[in-house]
Amino acid sequence: MKLVKSLFLGSVAGLAAVAGAQAADLPAKKAAAVEYVRVCSTYGAGFFYIPGTETCLRVGGRVRAEYRYVEPLSRAEDSIGFRARGRVQLDARTATAYGLLRTFVRLEITRNTGVYAGGGVASDAQAAQAFIQFGGLTAGRAPSFFVNQDLPTGNWGGVVGFYDFPDVNLLAYTFTFGNGFSASISLEDGEGTNVADAPYFSPAGERFPDVVANLKYAGTWGSAQLSGVVHQLRSVAITSGGVGVIPDTEYGWAISGQVGVNLPMLAAGDALFIAATYADGALSYLGLGTSASVGTVSAPVAEAYYNPANGEIETGSGWGVYAGLRHYWTPQLRSNIFGSYVNVEYDASGTLVGLPDFHAWTVGGNLIWSPVSGLDIGVEVLYHNIDRDPTLLVLGNDDDRWEGRLRIQRDF
Repeated sequence: MKLVKSLFLGSVAGLAAVAGAQAADLPAKKAAAVEYVRVCSTYGAGFFYIPGTETCLRVGGRVRAEYRYVEPLSRAEDSIGFRARGRVQLDARTATAYGLLRTFVRLEITRNTGVYAGGGVASDAQAAQAFIQFGGLTAGRAPSFFVNQDLPTGNWGGVVGFYDFPDVNLLAYTFTFGNGFSASISLEDGEGTNVADAPYFSPAGERFPDVVANLKYAGTWGSAQLSGVVHQLRSVAITSGGVGVIPDTEYGWAISGQVGVNLPMLAAGDALFIAATYADGALSYLGLGTSASVGTVSAPVAEAYYNPANGEIETGSGWGVYAGLRHYWTPQLRSNIFGSYVNVEYDASGTLVGLPDFHAWTVGGNLIWSPVSGLDIGVEVLYHNIDRDPTLLVLGNDDDRWEGRLRIQRDF
């Protein structure tokens, strides 16, 4: 019996040894190499390398919930409104022998009701920003180069002339001189500007874009920018005395100085901005639309109009001053106070065709709490006033209006 047991155990051991030797002779299959996502610190926080490339990508976005109150004019008018806005954006950057190659895409959708929708009917809106930067070249849809995007405005609404949203298609080039100095020249679509069409002017087709130029300095203390633009004004044939008349082409222009100053001596993050703009025949660069309205008073805004007395295109002119201050009470609690004043004037012929002179101003302030990074919860209050001069023997009048808003916003 012992002999049988010994033979059995010996056979098992031999088989195991043979099997192990055969397994060792089989080719081993290697696991596929794992390519981990690498952090890209070259362009700031949030960027990472796209696997297999030298391109850095940042995925970001925003969700905003906003609730607004506007002093109503009548019982039939809404006084409140709701807004929900979502944004997704991609920022891809690659270092090349010719400089930075950057591609930026931002898609934004908005749902408005009440006072946001203008009449209480719910509305949806979409906005897109897409541009390519290659060295000093910028091509696509982006904010106008007329505006200094480094200004610490801090206001949520009501101050015309400053914004961070895309508003124009353009082709621009920026020359960098070093030590914080740069200059840009930009060809921008002028179709979005406003020209009077009531009753003596009908704009003709665009023959060349708005030409915008700026000279800018950005440093540790803040930034300063001097901007200018030339805008073409053309009219189709106008019937005057039974004869079609084509007035000569005119050119509008605007110039602006914009300065932002950091104030760390008050508190970390504190800053001040102030800007002044003058426009002649290019009133849209004051931040105005086709009309200025407060309460029951509305004044049309015309960059140009036809004067039947001399058969020429006349231009509207105006100027505006904008200022604001940001202060951090604590690292999580900050306030912004801000204001704007705009004055628009036409000559006597402008008054005769229904274009009264006017001035409008706004002051406001907000208080914003950021309990965690990227989350803002705050309230803002604004006061608007407009004063319009007499027109066609109708007494001039003025009106004012209050509004407030609550905003909850998450940026990532």
